[in-house]
Amino acid sequence: MNDNPIFPTYTTDSGKQFAELLGKQVLMLDGAMGTMIQKHKLEEADFRGERFANHPSDLKGNNDLLTLTRPELIEQLHIEFLEAGADIIETNTFSCTTISQADYGLESLVHELNVEGAKVARRAVEKVLAKDPSRTLFVAGAIGPTNRTASMSPDVNDPGFRAVTFDDLVASYTEQAKALIEGGVDILLVETVFDTLNAKAALFAIDEVFEKTGQRLPVMVSVTITDLSGRTLSGQTPTAFWYSIEHARPISVGINCALGAEDMRPYIEELGEIAPCHISIYANAGLPNAFGGYDDTPEHMAAVYEDFAQNGYANIYGGCCGTTPEHIRAMAEAVKKHAPRLRGQSFDLSVPHFSGLEPLRITPEMNLVMVGERSNITGSPKFARLIREGDLEAALQIARQQVENGANIIDINMDEGLIDSKAMMVTFLHLVASEPDISRVPIMIDSSKWEVIEAGLKCIQGKGIVNSISMKEGEDLFREHAKKIQRHGAGMVVMAFDEKGQADTTERRVEICTRAYHILVNEIGIDPTNIIFDPNVFPIGTGMEEHRINAVSFFEATRIIRDTLPGAM
Repeated sequence: MNDNPIFPTYTTDSGKQFAELLGKQVLMLDGAMGTMIQKHKLEEADFRGERFANHPSDLKGNNDLLTLTRPELIEQLHIEFLEAGADIIETNTFSCTTISQADYGLESLVHELNVEGAKVARRAVEKVLAKDPSRTLFVAGAIGPTNRTASMSPDVNDPGFRAVTFDDLVASYTEQAKALIEGGVDILLVETVFDTLNAKAALFAIDEVFEKTGQRLPVMVSVTITDLSGRTLSGQTPTAFWYSIEHARPISVGINCALGAEDMRPYIEELGEIAPCHISIYANAGLPNAFGGYDDTPEHMAAVYEDFAQNGYANIYGGCCGTTPEHIRAMAEAVKKHAPRLRGQSFDLSVPHFSGLEPLRITPEMNLVMVGERSNITGSPKFARLIREGDLEAALQIARQQVENGANIIDINMDEGLIDSKAMMVTFLHLVASEPDISRVPIMIDSSKWEVIEAGLKCIQGKGIVNSISMKEGEDLFREHAKKIQRHGAGMVVMAFDEKGQADTTERRVEICTRAYHILVNEIGIDPTNIIFDPNVFPIGTGMEEHRINAVSFFEATRIIRDTLPGAM
C-alpha cells in the first residue's frame, strides 16, 4: 500500500521533479494550440501533405494530423509558448483517439499521432533548454474528452441511447495513454472534461496502463464548467465532479475552457476548498464574440490571474481558447512572483462522501441517511411488475418519488430470473442519467451478480456505492472485486460473510469485518470512508429467543466495528 493518501509514488525522475516543484512555485501551462494554428490560415493541402494527398475524406480541421504533415509548424508553436514563459507544454494530441479520428477515417494513425506528438513537443523543449539550461520544463500528454458522451444520449427522442460505451472509451484511451508514454511525456493531462463518465473511463484506462507497465506518471485533470450555472455539460457541480474522480489521486485538478478567467472564480474557489491536491486554471480569453473570436487581452487576463495568485487560488495557470504567447507572457509575469497555493482543504474529507450530479457528505450531524429501495425488484412488487412489463417510464417515476420524498441515495436492483438483469441495469441507469431530478443523488448498484454490478459501474458518472461484496467465495475474488470497484471510484457495502458462511454471532461479525477491513485498507489502500459494513440483520419480530439474541448481537457488533475500524460505516 502507498502511505501517501493524496499522491501515488511516481516512477519517473521527471514525475518526481514535477511533484516537488509544484510545492515550491507557481507553474505556467501553455496557451491554445488551435488558436495559433488558425492564425496560419492553413488549407486542405497543408493538412494532407504528400502522405495523405489521396485520402478519401476532407482533412482540414484535423489539427492533430499536422503533427505528421507540418511537424515543423507544431514544434515552432510549442517553442513560442515556452519562450513566452510556459513551464508545461501540451502535446498536439487533444483528439488523438480512435473515437475522434474516426471522423476522418484515420483510426489506424492513433498510435503514431500520439508518439510523434510527444516527440515533437520534446524536441521543442530540448531546443529551448539548449538556449537556457537553467529552466525546468515538462511535456504533458493532452487527452481530450472525445466527440461523444457516455452519460447523455445524442437523440432527444431516445434518452436511453448512447453513441459510445464505457468499454469503447477505455479501449480508445488505453491506446492513447500507452502511445503518449512511449513517446516520452512527463505528465498525462485529462482535460476539457464535459462528461465525468468519459473522464472516469480515461482515468480507468490510465490506471490499468500504469499497473501493466509498472510506470506511474503524474496525472492532471481539468473539468469544463460550461456556463454560469456552475455545472458540467453532463450536469455535475464541481464538488460532485471531484468526488467522482478523486480515487485517481491526480496531482492536480482544475478548470479550463468555456469561460473567461473572471467567470471561473467561484468554481476554482469551490475546488480549492475541497481538493487536497494542487489546483490548475486555464481560461479562455473571454467568451466567444459574434465572430467566434476572443476579446480578453493579455493585460486583462494577467490582472485577473494576478488577483487569483495573490489569493492563493492555484498552483498552475495557463490559457485555453483564444490565448496566445502574448497572453502567456503577461500572465506568467503576473503570477510567477507569487507563492503557490498551499495544499489543504476546508471541508473534512475524512467523512464518507458520494455524488450524483450533486454531492452527498455523510457527517456525524446527520441523524439518518435514507436509501430509497423501491427501485429494487426484490424490495418492491410494483417496481418488479413494471420492469417485467417494460413500463420503464412508470418505473422511473417510482425512483423520482423516492428522491422527492427525501431519499439521499437510490438503490437499484434488477436481480430477476425472468429478465436479462445486466441489460436491464444498463438500460435503467441510462434512463436515470437523463432525469436530473433522480440522478442528482448517488446511485447504489445492488446485485448478487458481479457482472451486473460491473455493468452498472460503467454507467454512472458520479461516485456511487456497490451493494455488495463479501469473502463468501474467498479472499482472492474479494480482492479482485474490491480493486475493480476502487478503479471505478465507488464505495462498497461489505457483508459479514466469509467462506464458512454468514456471521450470526457478535464474534463472527466482528472477526469477518475486521479481516475485510485490513485487506481493503491496509493491503489494497482503499479509503475506509468508502467502506460500509453490513453485520447482517436477521428477522427480529418473531418473538423467538434466538432472534432476540441476534438483534442484540447486531448492535453489539456494530458498536465494536465503529470503535475498532476507524473511518468505515
